[in-house]
Amino acid sequence: MKCTSKLKKGMILLLSAALLSGCSSGKLIKEYKESDNGSVWKAQGSQGRSAGMAVDLCVASADTIPEDVGSMAGAGSAGLFDISNKRVLYAFQIHEKMYPASITKLMTALLFLESYQGDFSEMITASSQVAIKESGAQLCGYKAGDQVTLDQLLNGLLIYSGNDAAVMIAEYTAGSVDEFVSRMNQRAVQLGATNTHFVNPHGLHDDAHYTTAYDLYLIFQQVMKYDKFREIINKKEYEGEYKQANGKNKTVKWESTNLFLTGDKETPQGVVVIGGKTGTTKSAGSCLILLSQNGQGNNYVSIVLRDTNKDTLYEDMTKLLVKSTNSD
Repeated sequence: MKCTSKLKKGMILLLSAALLSGCSSGKLIKEYKESDNGSVWKAQGSQGRSAGMAVDLCVASADTIPEDVGSMAGAGSAGLFDISNKRVLYAFQIHEKMYPASITKLMTALLFLESYQGDFSEMITASSQVAIKESGAQLCGYKAGDQVTLDQLLNGLLIYSGNDAAVMIAEYTAGSVDEFVSRMNQRAVQLGATNTHFVNPHGLHDDAHYTTAYDLYLIFQQVMKYDKFREIINKKEYEGEYKQANGKNKTVKWESTNLFLTGDKETPQGVVVIGGKTGTTKSAGSCLILLSQNGQGNNYVSIVLRDTNKDTLYEDMTKLLVKSTNSD
């Protein structure tokens, strides 16, 4: 995937920051570019995984709970995957059905990035479908007729977790939300995430909208191959503007929902959190998926789903991050 000069500059800054903190994001970028698990797997094994998945992916069929981590404070499911060495270091109910909330947006971003070839400056117009009325829904604030760049929509989707941004991306990519959701489910099967079923592109609750910690790992490792995705999830905040339907420009400033990035939660010593995605609904509980590196430059994906609240979520995630520092 070719980068624009602006994107290259952003990635250089990201690489420089990581090097200064003692890890090598160059390794991360190289690893995800060289590993391609995007083909359709025909031979399905246990837990819906293909026979060849073990070559490039971490595979686990049972719980793995080392004594130095122990049980989670309140999580319904949790996993720690050593991407560099293809090992599962922690697994608790990673194949159990869970509600993903806004972590759904990983698949939304993936489908868009797999189909888009432009420079993200294209302006698109919001339809009436952005008017999401559900109480408590996180929204960027777009109204029908507003004109927004694809770059801002991706930032709104991944940094601020805007459900209206997810709708706009879905309609742009597939022509309708229904068609986009159909493609989400098709792509999940292709990735081996066969314990997953999506109903919408944003993750607002539906009993038929579910996944597993392991399936989210499969989706996450795929979307991590895209420079644009890695660039955005590493940001602490975003500021930009869009044109409202009345012709006036409106400025937006969003802070990341990832409290490790904002500094509201302390990152364990020896760990660099590169980024990830949060998710919260009443039914899903508090959820978080992260990509991180330890002091040796090894890459890890950690996932906590259905935790009791935000504080216990970050306590449990911290346990997994600490484990990554002494796993070599």
